[in-house]
Amino acid sequence: MKRCCHKKKDMRLNRDRRIQTLAFVYRSLIICLILLGVVIIGGTIYGKFFNTVPLKYEQPANPGNGGKGQIFSGIGQIRVPTADPQPGTVILFVSFNYYPDDKAFSEELVLRTRDFREIITGYISAFSMAELQQINEENVKAELLQRFNAVLRLGQIESLYFIDFMIVG
Repeated sequence: MKRCCHKKKDMRLNRDRRIQTLAFVYRSLIICLILLGVVIIGGTIYGKFFNTVPLKYEQPANPGNGGKGQIFSGIGQIRVPTADPQPGTVILFVSFNYYPDDKAFSEELVLRTRDFREIITGYISAFSMAELQQINEENVKAELLQRFNAVLRLGQIESLYFIDFMIVG
């Protein structure tokens, strides 16, 4: 009989230890949840009152008002055959100013690079070498500028520059 009492006593002790362990785990979880709540609420308050970054998108400053521009030269150097029976080659490198602060327009320029190359190729390849030598370079720039701006949706290019414009043939 003594054995039975010891078993019951041991069972009660084991049960009490398990209850104490579970109570400790629950207390620890509740403390972690409270700390997490304090961190979230504190971060929200800090972000609301001390955040210096604007929450909504603001249009960049007007480029004409002294914004710093950069040169877009992503089109690269293009070699275009002329419309002659024995075609010559026009080597052309086009660049233009843009404002990198206007992220949407900058991304559009990069996405339209292939279109720009096709516009240049289509326009230049329609001329013979003799016609290209007679055409004023400014007229070519104006026509390409007009065609570039026709495909752009988020902004406009103000002026084009030719770093290279050579007629070889």
